[in-house]
Amino acid sequence: MSRRRGFYWSRIIGTVAAFVAVWVGAFLLGDSWWQLALAVALAVVSTQFGFLGHDGAHRQMFDSAKWNEWTARILSGTFAGLSLHWWQGKHSKHHNAPNQIGKDPDIGNGPIAFVPEYVAQRTGFYGAFTRRQGWLFFPLLTLEGAALHVASVRTLIGSKEIKHRKLELSLIALRLTIGFALPFLAMPAGLAVGFILVHFAVFGVLLGGSFAPNHKGMPLVPANEKIDFLRRQVLMSRNVDGGPVTDFMMGGLNYQIEHHLFPSMPRPNLKKVRPMVREHCAKHGVTYTETSLVKSYGIVVRYLNQVGLSKRNPFDCPLVREYRA
Repeated sequence: MSRRRGFYWSRIIGTVAAFVAVWVGAFLLGDSWWQLALAVALAVVSTQFGFLGHDGAHRQMFDSAKWNEWTARILSGTFAGLSLHWWQGKHSKHHNAPNQIGKDPDIGNGPIAFVPEYVAQRTGFYGAFTRRQGWLFFPLLTLEGAALHVASVRTLIGSKEIKHRKLELSLIALRLTIGFALPFLAMPAGLAVGFILVHFAVFGVLLGGSFAPNHKGMPLVPANEKIDFLRRQVLMSRNVDGGPVTDFMMGGLNYQIEHHLFPSMPRPNLKKVRPMVREHCAKHGVTYTETSLVKSYGIVVRYLNQVGLSKRNPFDCPLVREYRA
């Protein structure tokens, strides 16, 4: 549980430097289709800021709660265009009840149906879309970047009293201004539009694709089911096996089981406790799920298609089966 200040300071400085370097490169390239490669690079950098904001919000970086909070607020807003207030409210509910119907906002009744009972309410075009939602999931992630910006702004401009509302809105406005204005200053208009679209699309896929494998396709829990902390966090989570590249591209979220058990543990320490968590789960007969990134995506697609066709029991949870037996 010890802080890893060297890791986080080097990651923050390096990511800020990469952000600046991308824009310098954009101005140097000018009228060149290589700008689209820089748009992809900017999406990777923006996603890393999202991960850093996530770590700060979980108080993984520093001993001081304020240092963590303000670092997360500034990095998320200025460089990723996301609101810390919006993120904390949504993400805290998810951690308290992962995959629990009616409690986890990540499986709420949105464009994608994660719960079979939502499917019956959908007819016409929406019903046809839902029946094919597994195949459409990853194409839809190209819109996730824009959707996250919209969700952040909508939360901040609501009537509820919010601390630091004006600051967070200003940081997001600054990031969006940079993202929309600088391309038109650095390159021709048509190329600038392409740069913006590619950046938003790849940002959505990278960020959404990092969170999707962790819980989608794992058991759903009935709204009123009571489960102990260990099983609630482990049985509903999935780890993604991989090396340093996977760790980097998923921001440590591939160690999802460990993260849910120890949410304030610094990201680079998660892999160190993984063997101990596996051993503890085996000792107590708790299923520890881990698979490859490609297989996890396959599971997500199949699960969503099954839900869309109303073929999956939402209460297919080992603990529920045990209690019913």
